[in-house]
Amino acid sequence: MLNLTDNALRVLRVRYLLRNGKGEVIESPAEMFRRVASHVACAEGLYGEETRAWEERFFTLMTELRFLPNSPTLMNAGKEIGQLAACFVLPVDDSMKSIFDTLKNTALILQSGGGTGFSFSRLRPRSDIVRTSGGIAGGPVSFMKI
Repeated sequence: MLNLTDNALRVLRVRYLLRNGKGEVIESPAEMFRRVASHVACAEGLYGEETRAWEERFFTLMTELRFLPNSPTLMNAGKEIGQLAACFVLPVDDSMKSIFDTLKNTALILQSGGGTGFSFSRLRPRSDIVRTSGGIAGGPVSFMKI
């Protein structure tokens, strides 16, 4: 069923296969594909679809190496955090609450293995008047240094 090279097996063991509390690998490549297929197929159930059929389709595509999802999906599908995306672009609204909520969300995304980019386009430019305090805005660049 699975036709993996020695190098592919090594990479799977080092980076993708589940480990126990002692750091020992506890799943085979086929079990990893089953874990991923099962987790991804669950989304189909939200729309009234039969998840078992979708699980089999995803499993077949992966075991035949016709499709492989990104690294976060292989690493995290079926786990507690379940982070499947690799990249996130976060908007930053023009308020201190939004700026620091975005900082908190960034920390959580990085902790789970994701990467982040930001849109600072909603922040007022440097030297604009801040209505609530009467102060002067520092502009987007000042917040990029946080």
